[in-house]
Amino acid sequence: MKLDSTDIAILKALQKDSNRTIKSLATDLKRSTTPVFERIKKLEREGYIKGYCARLDQKKLGLKQTVFVAITLQGHTRTYLEKFVKKVNDFPEVVECHRVSGTFDYLLKLIVEDIEAYETFIITKLTLLPYLGNVQSLITLSTGKEINEIDLNHLATKYAV
Repeated sequence: MKLDSTDIAILKALQKDSNRTIKSLATDLKRSTTPVFERIKKLEREGYIKGYCARLDQKKLGLKQTVFVAITLQGHTRTYLEKFVKKVNDFPEVVECHRVSGTFDYLLKLIVEDIEAYETFIITKLTLLPYLGNVQSLITLSTGKEINEIDLNHLATKYAV
């Protein structure tokens, strides 16, 4: 599927507020509702839109601590890597898991109640994983920027009709 400027505009708008009605989106785009609805469905089918979610305030939910954990595994075979990712996906505290290059193999992002909850996670879950090598914790003191939007401005010129 080749994107055009309308597709980009739809993606931008839905990133900002995915709860918008089709009617309000169509009005802003100066289009009728049916074509906008059909484009959204096509963007979903083609995988440009992976899903919709509400952004929650973790602190209001009692999850006051964000921790990044850099991990090196003892082995680097496909089996080690797949087993590690499978286990990590079972941990609700882990909200992101990235395979990275450089000194470490993986970078995890955890959201927990507090530092004590993180210690419990380390003792009762993470350190029990097989093939675990080095673990380095980076405790977040404050967050200067946190967004879930991808800048699509570079696509506007690339895919313009």
